[in-house]
This record gives sequence, structure tokens and C-alpha cells, in this order.
Amino acid sequence: MTHTTLLPRLARIGLLSACLLLAAPVASAAELPSASPETVEQALNSGRPTILDLGARACIPCKRMAPILAGLAETYRERAQVLFIDLHEDEQAIKTWRIRMYPTQIFFDAQGREVKRHIGFMDEAALVAELAALGVE
Repeated sequence: MTHTTLLPRLARIGLLSACLLLAAPVASAAELPSASPETVEQALNSGRPTILDLGARACIPCKRMAPILAGLAETYRERAQVLFIDLHEDEQAIKTWRIRMYPTQIFFDAQGREVKRHIGFMDEAALVAELAALGVE
């Protein structure tokens, strides 16, 4: 469809309807639930390294990371914790974790100490490399 055929169609359905259609959230095939503060605390006290991803389901890089994080959570479930917090659902987490931009990934060692932060999209290979740096095989 070209812009010459798309524009008249958008005019017919109305600009507002078109914007709503284009802005509709796209559900990821696999995504982690938004972790509660209690879940995060349990993970940090589990004796396993933890990745905490803070973002929002409406954020494009966050959407791209959702299936990657879900896959890692499954693959490493016995060796590491992989959690997600939706900052639109839990605005207090922005202050708690001192988030300036999202997505932000925070990496914790097995003792629950923060060892690294990253801001922006991370692909699977980069996340696996960070887990390896934390001693996860």
C-alpha cells in the first residue's frame, strides 16, 4: 500500500481512530510478569545471580527484550533469577532503583549485591555474557 492509497483510507476512518490503531499495544508472545518488591527481595536473597530489567510494556526496546528475558528465565531457572518490573505499573520502583531511562538492566551477584547497570536494549548474547561474568554456566 502506498502513501497515496493509505492517506484517503486514514481520512475515512478518522485520524483519532488511526492513531489509536497505530498506538495499540502489541502483546508479546512471551513476557515475564511485573515482579513485586517481595519477589525482587526473594530473588536477591536466593543465593543466585539476578538480572532485574526495569522498563515498560509500551516501550519498543522493552517489547523486543520481553521474549529474550522470558527465554532466559526459563533456560536459567535453576541457576539465576531473571525478573522484569513494569515501571508504568510500579512507579515507586523508579525511585527505589534510581532509574533515569528505560529499559535499565541491573545485575546482581549471588549475594544480592549490584555489580553492573546497563541502559538500553540488550540482546540475548550480551545478557548471556553478563550471566557468565556472574559465574552462571
